[in-house]
Amino acid sequence: MKTKVFFDGFEGHVRRSLERAEKMSQGEPVEAQRIITFQDPLQMIECLTAQRIRLCQVVRKKRLSISTPAEELGRNRGSVTRDGNKLKKLGLLRLREEVNPGHGVVQIVEPAAQKFEMRIA
Repeated sequence: MKTKVFFDGFEGHVRRSLERAEKMSQGEPVEAQRIITFQDPLQMIECLTAQRIRLCQVVRKKRLSISTPAEELGRNRGSVTRDGNKLKKLGLLRLREEVNPGHGVVQIVEPAAQKFEMRIA
């Protein structure tokens, strides 16, 4: 599934929904996708900081324990966990706990979609 990020607010959401509905009514196939719509560019920049985008890029390659991207990015594990939780709320990442035999539980972070698309116009 693809994830698309827009910042065109409610009007853009309505326009895209009507376009999808039109395609569906004409019997055209509509691909499954997740769309995140921000009200304005400032809200998007506030949520998708440079550090969070880098985290998505590192995680996109494969599922990892939360400490691995922290080490790769040279960041504190707590900061990466907070950013991961925010990206989880947006629907860009998935966080889950997995048993690590002999070491307790490890938090795994993985992309929520195979492809991310951001449009800034």
